[in-house]
Amino acid sequence: MRNSLGAMLAIGLAGLQFIAVLAVVFSSYVTSERALLDHARDLLSDIGTNAIEHSRGFLSPARGAAELSARLAEDRVIASDVPEQLERLLFQQLQLAPQFSGLYHGTETGGFVYVMRSEGPAPFRTKIIRTEGETRTTELIWRDENFAVVERRMDPEDTYDPRTRPWYVLARDRLTTVWTDPYIFFSSQRPGITLASPVLDQPGHVRGIVGVDIEISDISNFLARLRIGDSGQALIIHSNGDVIAHPNKALLKTQDADGTLRFANIRDFEDPIARAAFGDLMDQGTISVDRETLSQFTYGGETYVSVVMPPINENLPWITAAYAPESDFTEVIKLNRRTNIWIAALVAAITGLAGLGLANYIYKPVRAFAVRSALISQGELDPAEPLPKTYQELENANTTLMQQIAARRATEIEYGQTFDLSSRGMAQIDSSSGRFLRVNDRFCTITGYDTAALEQMAFSDLVHPDDPPFLLFDGARQSAPHEITHELRCLRHDGEAIWVAVNAIMVFNHDGKPLHYVLTMEDITQAKQTEDQIAELSRELSNLSRDNTMGQMAAGLAHELNQPLTAIAQNADSALFAVDRLAGADSELHATLEEIAEQSMRAGDIIKALRAFIRRDEGIRSDFDLAGLVEQTRHLVSAEARAAGVTVTADLGHLPPVHANRLQIAQVLVNLIRNGIEALASDWQNDRRVHLSARQENGQVMLTVADNGPGVDPAINLFADFATTKPSGMGLGLSICQSIVQANGGRLWHESGEPRGARFSFTVDIAMPHKDAA
Repeated sequence: MRNSLGAMLAIGLAGLQFIAVLAVVFSSYVTSERALLDHARDLLSDIGTNAIEHSRGFLSPARGAAELSARLAEDRVIASDVPEQLERLLFQQLQLAPQFSGLYHGTETGGFVYVMRSEGPAPFRTKIIRTEGETRTTELIWRDENFAVVERRMDPEDTYDPRTRPWYVLARDRLTTVWTDPYIFFSSQRPGITLASPVLDQPGHVRGIVGVDIEISDISNFLARLRIGDSGQALIIHSNGDVIAHPNKALLKTQDADGTLRFANIRDFEDPIARAAFGDLMDQGTISVDRETLSQFTYGGETYVSVVMPPINENLPWITAAYAPESDFTEVIKLNRRTNIWIAALVAAITGLAGLGLANYIYKPVRAFAVRSALISQGELDPAEPLPKTYQELENANTTLMQQIAARRATEIEYGQTFDLSSRGMAQIDSSSGRFLRVNDRFCTITGYDTAALEQMAFSDLVHPDDPPFLLFDGARQSAPHEITHELRCLRHDGEAIWVAVNAIMVFNHDGKPLHYVLTMEDITQAKQTEDQIAELSRELSNLSRDNTMGQMAAGLAHELNQPLTAIAQNADSALFAVDRLAGADSELHATLEEIAEQSMRAGDIIKALRAFIRRDEGIRSDFDLAGLVEQTRHLVSAEARAAGVTVTADLGHLPPVHANRLQIAQVLVNLIRNGIEALASDWQNDRRVHLSARQENGQVMLTVADNGPGVDPAINLFADFATTKPSGMGLGLSICQSIVQANGGRLWHESGEPRGARFSFTVDIAMPHKDAA
């Protein structure tokens, strides 16, 4: 797709104007939004602080009232054992603090005085429990604001014992003023909390406990009056997760299966936004907040800001939290931003129309220059024709273009001459089909085909049919290589097989799409033949050297041992002659001397056999890398395998070091691989392969050499001396291999391959790990 310069100028001008306006709008929006969000966070922080201070101020009178009553009772200012005096003191305290629900005093004997607010028949009610020995009485008294009795009656059914209540037990155990966890009062079914202070008659000895019940519903009323944006909320959560204050007091209470009322936990709270904001604060049943934390969260597709304040104090582990939607603070500037964007779009459109006219005027000479360049490129216009009046820059560009055209034509001529006169075969080949597009004379000489014949062929038509497919020019491949160097066999026009080395480079157009390969070819048949001859000579020299060494060793041993054996035989014969001449010679002595003579002759025969067969010593064992040895062995037989058309592969995985005579194991490997190659050499009907594999078992590595050849005749005892299937074989190779493997602590065996072929396996010990020096 080609873009119009005029359209690009118009769009560019309008786009720049649009981007400039948007940059101003967004910069203003981001700055304003950040300022408003910072203000929102500060507001939430102030609300949390106010809620904490309100709660602290709301509860602080309770501590003063309880401790004052306890001190008065301790100092005997008020006789705590005279219920009427104690009742009046508690009544006065209850009138002074409207947030108190009730005050009471319990004793170690079970006595109890409780003054509480009542809904009838009078505004205050007193419960007095008196105990004298086993006798217990409970009296209920209703009084008006002036402490006058409105009603009085006994309650024989009452079983209340203050000594068993949590507030009493906690204050008695700690011997200090304590707060209970918030709970739902049984009588009023309202949320509240109890403060208790001990009355001591001597240090460490409790005479009684003074307690204050405080309704905390007023804290929820305070939170309901707070303004946090348009729809924000504040709440107070106990450290155990109970929500104890919320603008909607109906959400605070929940009922268990047995009918008991309790506070709702934040994870089950019916305010879904509060649950989403603060439900994750719970960790193993508790909430721990050590500093003020501001954060953001998303619920229902809307973003909220929230704050969590640390607890009021150690006695009141209440956590104040608040949240509000960001839109409460940023909705106005978002609306303003949308308006500004539409204004920016309108300005950009007007600017674009004006720019289009201006661009068309500016672009007119450029269009004429482009048409002229196209005509010159197509050969329809002489570059020497004068250039129409245009911009100075276009005149300079025209001069440069003419120079480039001349240079390109000179390069094409030089490339054509280089291609045609090259001393190597050269060809241009289609990158998708592999068909020849152009060839030089040297390429025709190497392949024996003329130019017309090659232009009707693909490169794959030249590859030897017995070689693996050469997929360099496969159009179905997802990614073709950019450069390739390869050696392969080709068939000439006369059927002769030749070895060639090819180098191909992909040529791309200016869009990065492949055009064709430029390929060079060199005939390396003579070099390959020389290489194979050198490898064969190396093998023959190696065998000759080994045979000479073995023969020399056998001759030396025979020379050194024959002399003493000859002396033994001669001495035995002389002894036999002397014994025969003695009258009454011992027959057993005669038989012994004959056996000595026979055995010395037998030893001489064995020495002679050393010339034909030398048994190797076990040699020095060491730890070595078996996988590395296999790879070296593969390289050693690579020339033989290539000559026989056999592929030698290995799949060993990760092997530990082994402990054996490395040279002897190499001899076994070479012998087994060569046996496989020789077995496959005459089998031209199959994909000829020798495969090596290995695995660990029972402290040893088992290595298998398998081929897919014709297999082994079952009638042949492979590991017996002089047993062979080769016309020129001695039959000692496998026997020697078995002796070597056994000498190194392993075993060698043969199995038939499936569905055909032979498998020879042997084992070798895994090296023991070396212990570090102490």
